[in-house]
Amino acid sequence: MSDDILQEKLIEPKDYSASSITVLEGLEAVRKRPAMYIGDIGEKGLHHLVYEVVDNSIDEALAGHCNHIDVTINEDDSITVSDNGRGIPVDFHEKEGKSALEVVMTVLHAGGKFDKDSYKVSGGLHGVGVSCVNALSTLLRAEVHRGGKMYVQEFSIGKPLFDVKEIGTTDKTGTIVTFKPDDSIFTTTTYKYDILANRMRELAFLNKNIEIILTDLREKDADGNAKTECFHSTRGLEEFVEFIDQSREKLIEKTIYITTEKGGIPVELAIHYNTSYSENIHSYVNNINTIEGGTHLTGFRRGLTRTLKTWAEKSGLLDKVKFDINGDDFREGLTAVISVKVQEPQFEGQTKTKLGNSDVSLSVDQAVSIALGNYLEENPKDAKTIVSKVILAATARHAARKARELVQRKSVMTGGGLPGKLADCSERDPHQCEIFLVEGDSAGGTAKQGRDRRFQAILPLRGKILNVEKALQHRVFDSDEIKNIFTALGVTIGTNEDSKALNLDKLRYHKIVIMTDADVDGRHINTLIMTFMFRYMKDLVSNGYLYIATPPLYLCKKGKVEQYCWTEQQRRHFIDTYGGGKEDSVHTQRYKGLGEMNAEQLWDTTMNPANRTLRQVTIESAAEADRIFSMLMGDDVPPRREFIERNATYARIDV
Repeated sequence: MSDDILQEKLIEPKDYSASSITVLEGLEAVRKRPAMYIGDIGEKGLHHLVYEVVDNSIDEALAGHCNHIDVTINEDDSITVSDNGRGIPVDFHEKEGKSALEVVMTVLHAGGKFDKDSYKVSGGLHGVGVSCVNALSTLLRAEVHRGGKMYVQEFSIGKPLFDVKEIGTTDKTGTIVTFKPDDSIFTTTTYKYDILANRMRELAFLNKNIEIILTDLREKDADGNAKTECFHSTRGLEEFVEFIDQSREKLIEKTIYITTEKGGIPVELAIHYNTSYSENIHSYVNNINTIEGGTHLTGFRRGLTRTLKTWAEKSGLLDKVKFDINGDDFREGLTAVISVKVQEPQFEGQTKTKLGNSDVSLSVDQAVSIALGNYLEENPKDAKTIVSKVILAATARHAARKARELVQRKSVMTGGGLPGKLADCSERDPHQCEIFLVEGDSAGGTAKQGRDRRFQAILPLRGKILNVEKALQHRVFDSDEIKNIFTALGVTIGTNEDSKALNLDKLRYHKIVIMTDADVDGRHINTLIMTFMFRYMKDLVSNGYLYIATPPLYLCKKGKVEQYCWTEQQRRHFIDTYGGGKEDSVHTQRYKGLGEMNAEQLWDTTMNPANRTLRQVTIESAAEADRIFSMLMGDDVPPRREFIERNATYARIDV
């Protein structure tokens, strides 16, 4: 189906006015329980506010009324989002007795997206809309350009400071929203450019031909120009897959791109095969990243497996294969992005990360079957290359089965079945237990002495674990250190449907803490472990179980004053404060390794819940995480070199 036809399906048939605004409920509990609406009150929730406002502009684009969005981080960490859509209606809302703009800004679940005639589909991560952003902002200013006139209204913590007023005339249309997050609500109000850039890039790929400009007024070059980036895609998901896969070696040159509509559901997807051993599928519903998958992912997998298997059998390539080939084998080395637009999406759980609409599965299945079948018939050379890799994958999977079964047998055991190096804790409630994955026996010994034995377990790891990004699956399960991690955690891996599916029913610890040295080698080991966790234990990360310990880099002393410093900036501040800026007047101990600390120091700085800082590992963008791990740990050197050069400001050479 052409893009023009698809766009026509999404345009509303009647005017967008105050009568289109449907009110579902009030705005009572947002400030009392903000985490219920935006996930948390930390960094994730802070950035979520931006996504909610931008999603309103994207909804205008989906309806065919917007193609340009500006997102600006202002110098005071307020945010401005502007678009060239129709502008939020400002006329009188009969039911609420106030302007439609004020309704949208002050009533939870109020907006045109609840009226099927105004928006056929809409995004938004939780559907709480800009009213939630308003409730959690000390100041929000909404400027509307509509009908040749300009209107403005301002709010503070969700309450209007004045009624909508007309401030001039204009030949443009659109909405400009500026808001300042409430620092009495959020633990941090400092926006991170990279987090916003990843989401804006993702939205540009998911909604081709929309231009999104991200500007950071806090960061300017020598000429006074602010940091600015333009995100725009003409080929959509096709470019998205190529962006994710840029560090991987191609198996086939072409990206298989499908855009169609089945059962009234627009389906867009892009498929690419590479020489890696991992499967990376990223799914979206109305621009929402469904990291737990759902019916659209089920339909994709079913359609892909059946279509490829049918072609392989018909071509005779499977005639000499004497063992079964399953869905996992067809997806090894596959990178895919699936995007569907659903009028009334039904999500499982509060976080909107798993789609539940049963009809979507059939639509995606049919779309994949028809389009992929045509591609295989028209490109027999590519088809043969893919099936040959599938057969190799099946062969390796059979070799991996015994290794995986060994991991499972050990994982379900306790006591004598646990790794010999594991120093377990006495507590048995996993909610209360935490395990530290520690680099080397020396640091492991110190950690064992310094820990609280009631709830803290220690598992020393021998050197650098296997780089799973470049290893066959059976090599991964053959690794002693990886087997020890599986066994210590008590998890099993593999089901009939998915040999990499993780079973967390018997997980023994709900805090898994990576604790490595603060030097370059320690960070490398940290990255190796996180790569393994992302590829083989992603559910641990998604459930919030993975953390990174932050040991200090220095212990600074001046007379009787002692202070641990985690950064070079903190060390310089200590020298300026207590040493008069003279470095040689301060004694500095550099901790290159955890083993250089005694047990009491390690407990005080890194392990004591009362003092320590643990960084929780989350997946804001699975596609970006996929790309970064592939780039850092894969075979392709140039992208890694470019990344290091780009981040050289933060690099340190340890001698």
